[in-house]
Amino acid sequence: MPQDAFTLRHVARELNATLAGGKVNKIIQPSRDEVDILFYAGGRTRKLLLNTHASFARACISDAPRTAPEAAPNFCMLLRKHLSGATLTQVCLEGFERILSFRFDCTGEFTRAQRTLYAEIMGKYSNLVLTEDGVITGALKVSSLQENFKRVLFPGVQYRPPEPQDKANPADRAATLERLHAFPGGDLAEFLFQNLSGLALPTCRLLAKELGDRAVPFDEQAKAAEEKVHAFIFSDETAPAVERRGGEAKDFHARFPGGERYESVNAAMDAYYTERESNRDFAEKKRKLEGVLSARRKKEEKKLALLFERERECADMEKNRICGELITANIYALRKGMEGCELISYYEESAPTLRIPLDKTLSPAQNAQKYYKKYNKQKRTLAAVAPQKSEALADLDYTQSMLAALSRAENRLDLQELEEELRAAGLLPPEKRKTKAAPAVPFRTFTAGGFRILAGRNNVQNDRLLRSASPDDIWLHTQKYHSSHVLIRTEGKPVPDEVLRTAAEICAHFSDGKASGKIPVDYCERRFVKKPSGAKAGFVIYTDYRTLLVAPDRHAQEEV
Repeated sequence: MPQDAFTLRHVARELNATLAGGKVNKIIQPSRDEVDILFYAGGRTRKLLLNTHASFARACISDAPRTAPEAAPNFCMLLRKHLSGATLTQVCLEGFERILSFRFDCTGEFTRAQRTLYAEIMGKYSNLVLTEDGVITGALKVSSLQENFKRVLFPGVQYRPPEPQDKANPADRAATLERLHAFPGGDLAEFLFQNLSGLALPTCRLLAKELGDRAVPFDEQAKAAEEKVHAFIFSDETAPAVERRGGEAKDFHARFPGGERYESVNAAMDAYYTERESNRDFAEKKRKLEGVLSARRKKEEKKLALLFERERECADMEKNRICGELITANIYALRKGMEGCELISYYEESAPTLRIPLDKTLSPAQNAQKYYKKYNKQKRTLAAVAPQKSEALADLDYTQSMLAALSRAENRLDLQELEEELRAAGLLPPEKRKTKAAPAVPFRTFTAGGFRILAGRNNVQNDRLLRSASPDDIWLHTQKYHSSHVLIRTEGKPVPDEVLRTAAEICAHFSDGKASGKIPVDYCERRFVKKPSGAKAGFVIYTDYRTLLVAPDRHAQEEV
């Protein structure tokens, strides 16, 4: 990521043009690493996002929604105290370092002060530091003399920028020329990165292309090369773009020959980081939900294993009843002290001889009662286990259906209602504070042959899809696999076979069996699909159905 001085120079110019003269309206700190400052500038409210995360450090104008915590952190309170109502006078790059300075004119009832907020965009060392007259008022990440003897970031201490690296500043043309004279040949981009300050390796690769990607020393051409370097770095020309590979955002650039174009460096940066943060948040949330559901599945599987074990312990229940009855029928031939007996079992057609163990300390009648008691206990156990097993199987199937929906999730929209479903099921704690009800997440929508095909994203959506359907609509679901419910909006028209097959292939794609070959998909009119009273989300029963054998296919070209 070229978050270097070359890029930040263009960012500073754009921020200054947009925000200079604006007034601070509001300051929030949505997370430990981010501070958002809302300005009223140019007749509208704009949000300056300042992020110090090691992987997402940046300063840009952004419309990405953020939620303020219930209690503002200390640094946020400090900024509110010193910058609320202040006017931003200038945004500039400090020297040719990765430091942006935001200069404020702060006027109170009886005071007036000039304060500067430094945004140090330096990867894992990124920080925000507020100063007044060069003295630190506060920092997002403070460090004392004991923690860092080279640079102290603590209230009351004089602000000093980080120590410069052993590299030439491109603004110092003589020093740059000296470094270029020393180029021994080889990888020019790596050489520029190691010898010129304020440049990231991606920027150095672009600069090396400007210099012809040469691999031999410059010699007498060093002067011409230095002029090209200076012109490239300090030109106001930009070609903002997000570099994509396989559709995924891999980098953003202030000047790039290809990629996805944007009107400003700020817009390209915001789009790139917003997408990356969204992907990170999606992956983290999906991993969290998967952990909750996997733990739930293990618990239910353990419960089922115990119930099956109790069932196995009752496997000889009928044999115990028969033993009791045979002893009772032959009690005249038995006596106390016998360790066993062989009696004819008249319960089987061949009337075999059955060996029955006896307790020699008990009378024949007491032995019979012992077998009856064991039989009755096993009978009660099975009666108690049956509904528990049925409930446990239903719970496990429901958990499996949520795991299946989670495996099909592709973005935050897919997780939104699934998370609500988990909260409703008590698998996640309720939200700490009430928020406005989020708008309903739209169904996946496809068009084929003039018909609309809708697919649910999870159990909650599957229920909602069913409720929204007309009796004549065609409902589809995979046979013996968890899948999305799919609906063809018929609007009273007959559905052609090719549309039906398309919907079935979409249903197969959004199922557990999509990695298989052809799988069966059941379909019927909505009127034949019922949701039993009290059934869990996504569970239905259906009749009058037919089955298609299809290969999974998303039909992305038909997706709206």
